[in-house]
Amino acid sequence: ERKRPSLTGMRIQKACFQAPHLFSSLKTQFAMPQQLAHVTLLVTDYDEAIAFYTQKLTFKLVTDTPLSPTKRWVVVAPTGGGSGMLLAQADGAEQQSQVGNQTGGRVFLFLQTDDFWADYHRMRAQGVRFLEAPREEVYATVVVFEDLYGNQWDLLQPTVQPA
Repeated sequence: ERKRPSLTGMRIQKACFQAPHLFSSLKTQFAMPQQLAHVTLLVTDYDEAIAFYTQKLTFKLVTDTPLSPTKRWVVVAPTGGGSGMLLAQADGAEQQSQVGNQTGGRVFLFLQTDDFWADYHRMRAQGVRFLEAPREEVYATVVVFEDLYGNQWDLLQPTVQPA
């Protein structure tokens, strides 16, 4: 037995059809909070990427779930929280050609810290390749480094702005 919509529900549907601009406004007012959950990073090998991010950058392995004999759902994330990275093993020549160059040579990701110098020295000791000396900018103490595939990252500690 199919349930019929209520009279109120039918009135709302009719109002939305007749005045879609009002419905759009309501959707905006009552939008559910959103957040960026994951960013996909193409890798050549799941295990070497997991090792780099968890050992050299001290990220946590959030999940590693087999999806097929060749595909896994692998997410790593900084220990301080925020969005995770979905490590996607490149499939085919086109994807493989983009590993390490997902942004055409620009800085791709920004790793924010509350102790720049401790993280910088720890990462250097772990063999992370830095492309420049650390510098003080108006917005942060910052340095560019590469991941194991050559993607460029900023390690940064924001400058505290006076109130």
